[in-house]
Amino acid sequence: MSLIQSNRSMNAATTGPRRHFASDNYAGITPEAWAALAEANQNHERAYGDDQWTQRAADLIREVFETPCEVFFVFNGTAANSLALATCCQSYHSVLCHEVAHVEKDECGAPEFFSNGSKLLLLPGAHGKLTPDGMEDAVRRRSDIHYPKPKVVTVTQPTEVGTVYTPQELRAIGAMSKKLGLRYHMDGARFANAVSALGVAPRELTWQAGVDVLSFGGTKNGIHVGETVVFFNLGLADEFAYRAKQAGQLCSKMRFMSAPWLGMLQNGVWLRHAVHANSMAALMQSLIVDIPGATLLFPRQVNSVFVDLPKPIIQKLWAKGWLFYNFIGDGGCRLMCSWDTREEDIHSFVADLKAAFD
Repeated sequence: MSLIQSNRSMNAATTGPRRHFASDNYAGITPEAWAALAEANQNHERAYGDDQWTQRAADLIREVFETPCEVFFVFNGTAANSLALATCCQSYHSVLCHEVAHVEKDECGAPEFFSNGSKLLLLPGAHGKLTPDGMEDAVRRRSDIHYPKPKVVTVTQPTEVGTVYTPQELRAIGAMSKKLGLRYHMDGARFANAVSALGVAPRELTWQAGVDVLSFGGTKNGIHVGETVVFFNLGLADEFAYRAKQAGQLCSKMRFMSAPWLGMLQNGVWLRHAVHANSMAALMQSLIVDIPGATLLFPRQVNSVFVDLPKPIIQKLWAKGWLFYNFIGDGGCRLMCSWDTREEDIHSFVADLKAAFD
C-alpha cells in the first residue's frame, strides 16, 4: 500500500478524538506559543518583519546559538530547506545528501526547483547518516565538466529514521566539507529533539561543527506555523531576503510567525517540550520491544519509534482508529510522539497492539 493509500485508510478508520502517532505535526500549539501569539495580537505593528516581535525573536535565536547570525522566518520546512540550499549553490552544482533524506524523499523536487536544477547526489550510510568517507568518494568520483560539480552537503538532524549525529560526527563532516570545498547545510526540522537527546549546547551541533546554514524547525515542536533559516556563514545571507520574497515566503503580518518563537525559546520551553516528546517515545519503545512479532528497525534516540509489524496487525490497528505511517517496506511503521503525547496514549496504543496479535 502506498503512503497516500495508507493515509486514506487511516482517515477512514478515524473514530473519534485522540492523540495519534502519525506525525508531530498532528499536535496543536503549545500553551507558551499560543500565549505569545495572543499577546502579539493586541495592537498594530509594522508589517513585513519590521515589528518588535520579529526583532526580539531573531535576537533570542542569536542568544540560543551564542553567536552572530542572520535569521529569516519562512512558512514551512520545504521552503527553509530549498531556499537555504539554493543559496549555497548554482544550477550546475550538486548537493550531497543521504538516500533517505527528507530533501530527497519528501520535498516534491523543491530543492531542485528553487536552485534552478541543482542535482541531488544520493549517498548511503547506516542509520540514515552520511559519513566523511562517503562524501569524499562521491566528490572524487568524477571531476569532469560533464558532471554536476558537488557544492553542498546537507545532513538531517535528527535523521529521517530517528537517529542523531553526535557533535564528533558533525565536526568530522564539517572538516571533510572544508577539505572538499563544500558548503554545509543542516535540516533541523526536529532540531530541538536532537539537542535534548544529546544534552549539548545548540552551538556544538551547528556553527562549531562547521555548519553554514541551519533550517531550524519550530512547527513539529509546537509552533503553529513557520520555520527559521539561520545563517552562521553571514556572507551566504546576502540577498536571501529577496530570494524569500520571490518565493512567496515573506509574511506581511510577520509577527504572527515570529512571536510564538519568543514563547518557545524563553526559559528553555522549546527543550522541555522536546524532552517530553523524546521520553514518550522511550516509553513506547520499552513497551513494544518485548512483544513477539514486533521488530524494532532502528535505534530509538529522539521522539520516534520505527517498528516492523505484520500487515494484518497494521490493518487491525488502523481499523481501531489509530493513525500512523507505514512507509518503510511492507511493514515498517513510524510511531511519532509529540509535545502533548500522554502516557495513557502510549499504554492504550500498546494494549491494542498486543490485542491485535491475539
